[in-house]
Amino acid sequence: MALNPQLFPNGMPVPFVNELFVLARDGVEFEVDKIPGFNGGHLKTKGTIYLSNIRMVFVANKPVGNFTAFDMPLGCTSYCTCLYVHGEKFNQPIFSCNNISGHVEPVVPENQNRALYSTHSFKILFKEGGCGTFVPLFFNLISSVRQYNQHSNSAAEPRMDPLQATQTPVDKMMRHAYVKNTLIQMIPTRIFLQQPTPESQLRRRNYQSQPAEHSM
Repeated sequence: MALNPQLFPNGMPVPFVNELFVLARDGVEFEVDKIPGFNGGHLKTKGTIYLSNIRMVFVANKPVGNFTAFDMPLGCTSYCTCLYVHGEKFNQPIFSCNNISGHVEPVVPENQNRALYSTHSFKILFKEGGCGTFVPLFFNLISSVRQYNQHSNSAAEPRMDPLQATQTPVDKMMRHAYVKNTLIQMIPTRIFLQQPTPESQLRRRNYQSQPAEHSM
């Protein structure tokens, strides 16, 4: 996880090299714990959740204190070493809205003791619907990332770039989601059949937190 990742002025996350954004879902509520500067470390706010082939990024509608966005890798990549979502679960409570809950490991600054940084718990609540598109894509993507990691840990398998390894299923899943969204006229979710900023040269090459005042 990274607090306040780099964002474009329109709120879109600045992508990594070869990162492909799949969709964005507005009108979600986000909860996360262990955030410095908040009462008890617990934060709850509304905004947009972005899903790519390597991570989820929540972007708040407006800053809450020093919080503007929260970055959650789906698995270990060359851009984030052993930072990943785990324990993920889709919940359908009777008296509340559908949500995804889980845990994500924190970014540990250089020369700091890992034992001083505990795991975050998070929850993404679909207050305005739209989980029918987001949830299947999320679980398919995280499964693909884990399959890659299993293969890369095998001595018999040649190591590949994890971003390249997931590009083909990402394209297939994006187009499937577009057809599904069109046929059953679901509440609009932005499906990125084309990347929104192809001309940008501001591609990220490492995984670091950014101060809030430089993130928008």
